[in-house]
Amino acid sequence: MSEPWKRKEVIGNATLYLGDCLTILSEFRADACITDPPYGVKERTDRHSKGRSILAKAHDFPPVHGDDKPFDPAPWLGYPIIALWGAHNYASKLPDSRGWLIWDKRPGGQRNDNGDSELCWTNRDMVLRIHRQLWMGMMRDGEQNLSKGGRLQHPTQKPVELMRWVIKETGVEPASVVLDPYMGSGTTGVACMNMGHRFIGVEIEPIHFDIACERITNAQRQERLFA
Repeated sequence: MSEPWKRKEVIGNATLYLGDCLTILSEFRADACITDPPYGVKERTDRHSKGRSILAKAHDFPPVHGDDKPFDPAPWLGYPIIALWGAHNYASKLPDSRGWLIWDKRPGGQRNDNGDSELCWTNRDMVLRIHRQLWMGMMRDGEQNLSKGGRLQHPTQKPVELMRWVIKETGVEPASVVLDPYMGSGTTGVACMNMGHRFIGVEIEPIHFDIACERITNAQRQERLFA
């Protein structure tokens, strides 16, 4: 009997699957599920997947798989710790919680056609928290600053610093297993490598999967260098 995934890569304390996370759900045992799923806002990936400048054309990507239909969070609500980005788009499908996280992407007050912030639902009983980090076209704080040689590697990429913050704020214990069933370019995995957690990631798009493998390999190499 063949495996329900197309490819499996074990990179140190990270295990990555190329395939549909819903078809291999029974394989996952994790302490936390932290992810940015596709949630039915197709125009966001269409917009970022079509190059609009010389720089942007170098980073064209296929649209995010599944972002053309509503998202059902039900399969991911059984984990001890849960954090789901974009949850304001499907809040009616989630249990009540006061433990929301906010990413303020316009800390200087700038505006454009995109939203000023993103919301993350968690199942934690905690006060609302805000992470402020500029993320506006080429103007980005952190390692993905395009004007300083950073590289956009996914149309809806999150900064590593943001995912480190989510892991910390949700109370993930040291050396826990963190699952990201919609891994994309592997940002959650990179954050886990930085923080000493074990990681399980799943991605259905081969291009993004290969990028995630490279980024997580590099993150582990960096941790060994500075250990």
